[in-house]
Amino acid sequence: MSAPAGADGRRSALNVLGTALVPCSYDPLTGWYRDGCCHTDAQDAGSHVICARVSVEFLNFQMERGNDLITARPEHRFRGLKPGDRWCVCALRWREAYEAGCAPPVVLESTHQRALDYVLMEWLRKCAVTPAQQG
Repeated sequence: MSAPAGADGRRSALNVLGTALVPCSYDPLTGWYRDGCCHTDAQDAGSHVICARVSVEFLNFQMERGNDLITARPEHRFRGLKPGDRWCVCALRWREAYEAGCAPPVVLESTHQRALDYVLMEWLRKCAVTPAQQG
């Protein structure tokens, strides 16, 4: 059962572990809402719900497919990513990278439960970082 909607229309979200969704990153500021969390709504066509610690391989893989996550775009409050940054990535982009063998590590506590509409929990667990590695 979900909690009542907040003032901005979002509901209290759960992560893929079934507990409260925790922030993914404030620096860089991530999320569909740019609130640090992988919250989503019906307007989030890309489903930016997987909290990933991006890698060189992932960034290059995305660039090769026309998804430039490296170049800064200030008009979108986006400074560009570098390896090690945590970012709410599109579920299908992460899945594509997983299937190609270059999925970045994920933070399960910060990955929205909606990710399970697109990827298997087994895949997320295989790529999960431990709390000590999350930094």
